[in-house]
Amino acid sequence: MSIADNLAAVEQRIVHACDRAGRKRAEVTLVAVSKTFPAERIEEAIAAGVTHIGENRVQEASAKKPQVRGAARWHLIGHLQSNKARDAVRLFDMIETVDSIELAQKIARASDAAQDVLLQVNIGEEPQKSGIVPGDLKEAVRQIGGIGNLRLLGMMAIPPVGTPDDGRKHCRRLREIRDQIGLPELSMGMSEDFEIAIEEGSTMVRIGRAIFGPRG
Repeated sequence: MSIADNLAAVEQRIVHACDRAGRKRAEVTLVAVSKTFPAERIEEAIAAGVTHIGENRVQEASAKKPQVRGAARWHLIGHLQSNKARDAVRLFDMIETVDSIELAQKIARASDAAQDVLLQVNIGEEPQKSGIVPGDLKEAVRQIGGIGNLRLLGMMAIPPVGTPDDGRKHCRRLREIRDQIGLPELSMGMSEDFEIAIEEGSTMVRIGRAIFGPRG
């Protein structure tokens, strides 16, 4: 199947998930994750209607983005090393993986204008994962929300691998935390679980394989 066909199938699944949750399709942003795929595949996705592109690595995006002529908002969805903050703000419209106050400060110092960011939350409190644990979120939001040159819009998470019920539990918990804090955006859900994430309140889903096909 072509990217256009895959995208149409994903769109239909998003619409059905929104219907089940009593939500409007416009409430959910689709971020097409293009890591490992070449620029021409990104061009094909944009031509098919994709408006948000997600990349995992600053270096890979730096090589590909200049080759992409189509217009899209670019999201960094992988870990950001602090020494690449300046490159990241040059390349990405949104950095979804701010996992510490120190990193937020470095991004702000590297930015010439307000940079859109999300806080990465370690919702499963897994020691091997980056992110702010739920108990530290309110203080992190208070401090990062006061940093100039940053626009803190919400949170993102990669829930622990488990059953669909486990994933739903973690998505619901993060949405409840987000609602308590009062931020608009919630990035959770990937190719395997985006429908559950939408049903539990996600406003951004990061989908790669279901759009671009198997990775090379």
